[in-house]
Amino acid sequence: MHECISVEISDLGRLAVLLKFTMILMGGELERFQGLVGQLGLENLQRYSLFRSSDVIELNFKPASVDDITSVHSRSYVSGLEKAMSKASQEGLIFIEGSGPTYATATESLIAAGAGISLVDAVVEASKVNPNPPVGFALVRPPGHHAVPKGPMGFCVFGNVAVAARHVQRVHGLKRVFIIDFDVHHGNGTNDAFYEDPDIFFLSTHQDGSYPGTGKIHEVGCGCGEGTSLNLPLPGGSGDTTMRSVFDDVIAPCAQRFQPDIILVSAGYDAHVLDPLASLQFTTGTYYMLAASIKQLARELCGGRCVFFLEGGYNLESLSYSVADSFHAFLGEPSSASKFDNPAILYEEPLTKAKEAIQKIKHIHSL
Repeated sequence: MHECISVEISDLGRLAVLLKFTMILMGGELERFQGLVGQLGLENLQRYSLFRSSDVIELNFKPASVDDITSVHSRSYVSGLEKAMSKASQEGLIFIEGSGPTYATATESLIAAGAGISLVDAVVEASKVNPNPPVGFALVRPPGHHAVPKGPMGFCVFGNVAVAARHVQRVHGLKRVFIIDFDVHHGNGTNDAFYEDPDIFFLSTHQDGSYPGTGKIHEVGCGCGEGTSLNLPLPGGSGDTTMRSVFDDVIAPCAQRFQPDIILVSAGYDAHVLDPLASLQFTTGTYYMLAASIKQLARELCGGRCVFFLEGGYNLESLSYSVADSFHAFLGEPSSASKFDNPAILYEEPLTKAKEAIQKIKHIHSL
């Protein structure tokens, strides 16, 4: 029997975790979580056996500290943002001038980063007593992978994954961190934060030409970090077939060569064919494959230590089903993608262009 944990959606400041079982789910923002499960109806996820209240242990967590945030972001940015946050607490929502349009809601940015830190702590501690620790999933907003060290960008205020990566190095002594970003947009903030770091491998797949225009295939890191950034722009229309090849031919070999101590995932669900912000053709089944494959990779390479962080996803229906199917993968349950995916809306993938991109990245990185 698989066990699962859930989020107490009536309280922002709760971590729902059951360390000895299969999955950890973190709630960092009430409205986003309600929207995620509400689009399907909570009873729908209950029918998926994802919400089993008798199996839930609730742990408190706290917002990230300034020291946590400044492990990635400049202190001048953080101190300036504190003033903006004070204003946001009064007005509820403010516009932050930065590298792009970014909206901040009071303390949500610190809560999201703090939730990720607590989740990483829980997974790492579980791995010390359990050879098959739970997979973590941080359902948080705001997302983080566009936030650059000196400021916000693209809906992102703090780099949630980047902050967690520095935390796991500093607090847990896990030196080698492998970050996978399968959001449809390039995770430029995470990329910039670790571009010269040999101990953090950042791997991004994203749609070629999409926002923010970074993540070119030749961007491989520099200085001591040369070779530990891998950016694979995929041609528009790429879908399940392409992504399976990317995992087998690029992601897995890179991770196996890097030999990480933990795997962190920027899990963006905006590459779904129904998402309005881009034009890749991932399906719910694609995300099930990625979740199952990354979980297995973590088992093989780093004692199962693996934490997912929610990034993009702007069609609530496809987001809900795809996240839910990721949970199925974590739990070892069959995919429910056939209940949602509609093959009739898919068109032929540009497999020749995709293969050329894969072969080029393999050559660049000697895979």
